[in-house]
Amino acid sequence: MRLLNTLLLSALTLLLFAGKPAMAQHEKNGLTWYTDITKAYEASKKTNKPVFAFFTGSDWCGWCHKLEKAVFVKEGFKTWAKKNVILLEVDFPRKKQLPETLASQNAGLQNFFQVQGYPTIWIFTMEKDTVNNKFNIAALGSLGYPRSAPGQEEATFLTNANNILNNKPKS
Repeated sequence: MRLLNTLLLSALTLLLFAGKPAMAQHEKNGLTWYTDITKAYEASKKTNKPVFAFFTGSDWCGWCHKLEKAVFVKEGFKTWAKKNVILLEVDFPRKKQLPETLASQNAGLQNFFQVQGYPTIWIFTMEKDTVNNKFNIAALGSLGYPRSAPGQEEATFLTNANNILNNKPKS
């Protein structure tokens, strides 16, 4: 069964990442957010930083909007993100349709990480298997909306994120 799952994941990964999503990145609150996993991978390899994947429902998820306002727009987070990670937005909107390649890529990532609720953040490293044309993903850890006293969300979130990064295997 494990072999079957590995083979299915390999086949799925090959299909998912063969196409290029239409919009590879966008600027938001002074940060670059990639939407194309291939572009995020290239930036990750160039900078030796892990990928920070934000699974969101951009046009319907109230907790996602709350996380953005409580954490992502804050200067401390912006400084931390620029120094430590490559940002990847994995969106599941309800009111707009994503290009098929992007929707397929996002569904594959959601399935791989078994994301069942939003917001969810996964921090991971990737290697490209050029022989099989797929990515091998090594998950470092996940985050959600920080449980903290009001006004302490950013500090709690960054502490939790740093704990994940501090346990990252050295390359």
